[in-house]
Amino acid sequence: MPTAVKISPVDLEVRKALSLRAGDVVRVWQKVVDLKKQKGANKKETMVQNVRKQAFEGTVLAVKHGTEAGATFTVRKVSSGVGVEKIFPLYSPMIESVEILRRTRTRRAKLYFIRRKAANEVKRAMRRQISVDQRGARTDTRQAVAAVEAAPQTAESAVE
Repeated sequence: MPTAVKISPVDLEVRKALSLRAGDVVRVWQKVVDLKKQKGANKKETMVQNVRKQAFEGTVLAVKHGTEAGATFTVRKVSSGVGVEKIFPLYSPMIESVEILRRTRTRRAKLYFIRRKAANEVKRAMRRQISVDQRGARTDTRQAVAAVEAAPQTAESAVE
């Protein structure tokens, strides 16, 4: 007769069946605990816990240690132009659920090169961007760089 001993609050079989891979776009629902100080009727401060769910949606960069007990996966997203990465333990009870939104075929097991690739794309976009100088005239940054390079160098700027 099997015993009904529950080892973990996480359904291990469901998490194992996810078969996360690098390149997958996932939405991870995690539990976030907010602590608030409140004064009660007897004027004593008490801590009140509020548990809410928060989604973190991004690309899986790496899955480490497969499906064993210490397995982790790294998720990266770009939020307000800033790259944010989080490392989630696969069997953490703080993770409510993991939804796989899209599967992508990749030729690498770890997609760490995406960090550099994203940074280079931002730099390239900034170079192409049309800037506004202090007089309010629109200038193309490529023309401005070319003008600075073509200008003769004076003795003062050479010393600096």
